[in-house]
Amino acid sequence: MFYPHDFHRVKGDLYCEGVSVERIAQAVGTPVYVYSYKTIVEHFRKLKGAFKSIRPLICFSVKANGNLAILRLLVREGAGLDIVSGGELYKARKAGCFGSRIVYASVGKRPDEIRTALGAKIFCFNVESAPELEAIDAAARRMHTVARVALRINPNVEAHTHRHITTGIAESKFGIDSKTALSLIRRHAGFPGIRMIGLHVHIGSQISRAQPFIQAIRRLAPLIHKARRLGVGLEWLNLGGGLGIVYQEHEQPQTPQAFAKAVLPPLRRLRVRLILEPGRFIVGNAGVLVTRVLYVKSGFATDDSVQTQAGRQFVVVDAGMNDLIRPALYDAYHEVIPVKAHRQTLNGQRRYHIVGPVCESADVLARDRALGELMSGDFLAILGTGAYGSTMSSNYNGRPRPAEVLVRGNEWALIRKRETLRDLIRQDVVPTQILGR
Repeated sequence: MFYPHDFHRVKGDLYCEGVSVERIAQAVGTPVYVYSYKTIVEHFRKLKGAFKSIRPLICFSVKANGNLAILRLLVREGAGLDIVSGGELYKARKAGCFGSRIVYASVGKRPDEIRTALGAKIFCFNVESAPELEAIDAAARRMHTVARVALRINPNVEAHTHRHITTGIAESKFGIDSKTALSLIRRHAGFPGIRMIGLHVHIGSQISRAQPFIQAIRRLAPLIHKARRLGVGLEWLNLGGGLGIVYQEHEQPQTPQAFAKAVLPPLRRLRVRLILEPGRFIVGNAGVLVTRVLYVKSGFATDDSVQTQAGRQFVVVDAGMNDLIRPALYDAYHEVIPVKAHRQTLNGQRRYHIVGPVCESADVLARDRALGELMSGDFLAILGTGAYGSTMSSNYNGRPRPAEVLVRGNEWALIRKRETLRDLIRQDVVPTQILGR
């Protein structure tokens, strides 16, 4: 059975570092996200250590997990932050991150977001289009400043991952083609509010090998050389994020050391400084979503399906697709394990579909899983949910979002309160001039 890093069994019970996961679930209620401090820090340090020879700027991707406590612990470890909105910039500053360690991506930066980022003196904008470059230039000139930018190039490289998280192919909405980028570089003197400092590329997420990154670097190299001949000294290359993690026991994604060994030689030949934007690699396996079994119900069998449905049951839990949307959105696989030791049946393990309470057929968290006998009240842990779990949650079906807990050694603390019913209507306004009293 796969257990992510600092989640392990003690006398059959699941622990996060030195704390019983059941104890947390009993105290806080479910659903609840539980994160390991040690795992987060160690993953950041592994990546930093693998590239220490070139002293990269490692900017954690806030979209992967935007909890303020997690951002603050990473900033204190020396991380910068990769943001994609004005809201994430606000979080980054609240987490204590200096503007000089913030990079700002996104295909749709609003004028007010651009102005706020300029005022915060961020390290650079990753520019996604010619109109965006013009908008940043105009804003910078009005504010009597100069914006540092990296042009995001779409290298048309297949990352061999899920189509919804592939971002570096021609059909994607992200980035600029090399021809357009070269045209903008040639016009650099016409953008007095801009300083072009580098190129940015992000080809996708959950990438398990280095070859797509190497291919992207090779496709960017001619553009860097041409820019330098035109008097634009591109000093930085931002490789984005996308490093894969283990979601299933048989998976073997590349290690930080293997990744560094593969990409450092071409980077050195280009004489560029490196920016990385890891998210999933840092926090993915640092978190689990704990949920409680509400009901166990037998599947409906027809004459044609009696054989295939034999022994198959639905386990209805109190976490749903509003809490963890990845299985519904990407058909993503997450290991599911009992928090308590397996309760074996006389006939061995049973096969279950783990489903949530949301009124959607897509609200299936795990299909056809072999587990010991499950009963109402049992706790289950959905593994590998530290990235793109809480940040993608919603209030769909009028469901308050889960609590979040951080564990460090033998101590744990609440880092996000569970939303209340009052929170569901906090921002709603009932206009009496239209509806009456």
